[in-house]
Amino acid sequence: MHNPPKILIVDDEPFNVDYLEQELEDMNFDTISANNGLEALEQVRAAPPDLILLDIMMPLMDGFEVLSKLKSARGTRDIPVIVISAMSDMDSVVRGIELGAEDYLPKPFDPILLHARLNASLEKKRLRESEKKYLEAIEDERNRSESLLLNILPSTIAEQLKTNPNTIADYFEEATIVFADLVDFTGYSSNLDAKTLVEQLNKIFSIFDELTNKHHLEKIKTIGDSYMAVAGIPQPKKNHVELAANLALDMQQSMKQLTDREGKEFQIRVGLHTGPLVAGVIGKMKFAYDVWGDTVNIASRMESHGTPGEIHVSSSVYQRLNNVYEFKKRGDVEIKGMGKMITYWLHGKKT
Repeated sequence: MHNPPKILIVDDEPFNVDYLEQELEDMNFDTISANNGLEALEQVRAAPPDLILLDIMMPLMDGFEVLSKLKSARGTRDIPVIVISAMSDMDSVVRGIELGAEDYLPKPFDPILLHARLNASLEKKRLRESEKKYLEAIEDERNRSESLLLNILPSTIAEQLKTNPNTIADYFEEATIVFADLVDFTGYSSNLDAKTLVEQLNKIFSIFDELTNKHHLEKIKTIGDSYMAVAGIPQPKKNHVELAANLALDMQQSMKQLTDREGKEFQIRVGLHTGPLVAGVIGKMKFAYDVWGDTVNIASRMESHGTPGEIHVSSSVYQRLNNVYEFKKRGDVEIKGMGKMITYWLHGKKT
């Protein structure tokens, strides 16, 4: 059973208060009263009523000042206020409405009119509260949708997609691709149930996600037990090769730490290549931000032609970083679909 609405009567005339309390209780409303504006504000702060009947002419603080304070405070501005005034005092009524009063009641009070005005004001309040909850629910849903979109797409691309749903495609003169593949994870996972397998992959890729964010790369996707990220997109960065190298080295180190913690050997092959590429959004039902071009293919070959526990890089990466990073030349390597290429092992920063 719902509690009856609580009405605060603010009037310095005891007769008016007694009359209103009797009438309102007969209409199944709960009532509280205040003899002046200061007392009214204290009561509202202590326990906000559902509606306020407010006299204008009162000592200490008149009704206009009370109304102004109520409507300027976030916690009380939505409480409906009905101004009480003599019918001849139309200027006061108008001023009260302009300050935010919901309605007015003329003195002396007509019970039927009183009941109608109270019910109308309370119904408006109920509708406003319903609308507020509905708008809040829409806002929550919009925020959830945006959060999901940001988990799928880079923030700048997500914003672009919201304002312009047309094809999004950009050419980048230079970016660096990082491919990381878990070595022999297929064999390791053959002895795991589905839940444990997914949990283990999620643990490793969550570590990679944190490192990707730390080094300001953009995660593109995971494919099975492979992880792909790019430095220098969607916002170009001059130090994209260095960012990618730092990510690869931290990935390598994180696998050593995971091995020490869990007592199981985890190794990755990592491949890096830098060069031009195209990036864009594909899909209508399920969006995906992806990259294309020979740079992607060569980086993938660097990983697949690498060695467990090593970071295999192309000569373009070596040429950009050899002054500040330690490399070991691997030599000519026959790369599938690419022919012979001179490649290197990245070992770390120079001390």
